[in-house]
Amino acid sequence: MMSMSPPMPMRRAAVLALCALVVTFATALVRADEPPGVAWSELSPPQQQVLQAFGERWSQLPADRQAALAKGSDRWLSMSPEQRTQAQQRFQNWRSLPPPQRAQMRERWHQFRALPPDEQQRVRQGFEHFQQLPPERRDALRDRWQKMTPTQRDELRRLHNARRSHG
Repeated sequence: MMSMSPPMPMRRAAVLALCALVVTFATALVRADEPPGVAWSELSPPQQQVLQAFGERWSQLPADRQAALAKGSDRWLSMSPEQRTQAQQRFQNWRSLPPPQRAQMRERWHQFRALPPDEQQRVRQGFEHFQQLPPERRDALRDRWQKMTPTQRDELRRLHNARRSHG
């Protein structure tokens, strides 16, 4: 008795076509969830000037990168000359750091961004308090922290958190 199924090469071609169709639809669905990109022509002339280094390859940048750069250019354009100078200095300091230290800082930034807003505010307040200390006191605290073992640091954090939750 003859089988009614198509020959093996035809079946394989049908399966491959079906897979290609599924991949196409899946890709379209994933792209539908991505934020829309920003066309170069949608940027204002001042934004284009700020982002001129990206101009020739703008259309090849991922949509989220385009959106982040457009937002950053708005922030840059709203800064005072003093703020721009400070931002440039911070960027130069960042670029001079060794890659492992930059990676560590990126990780800390992601950890900070993952905190609830009230915890982020508490961290900001602690940083502002630290910045307001006299330089000698900041240096002494920094030196003391660096000389601690990881266990001692964890214990200090635990005590601080316990004090904060009861205070």
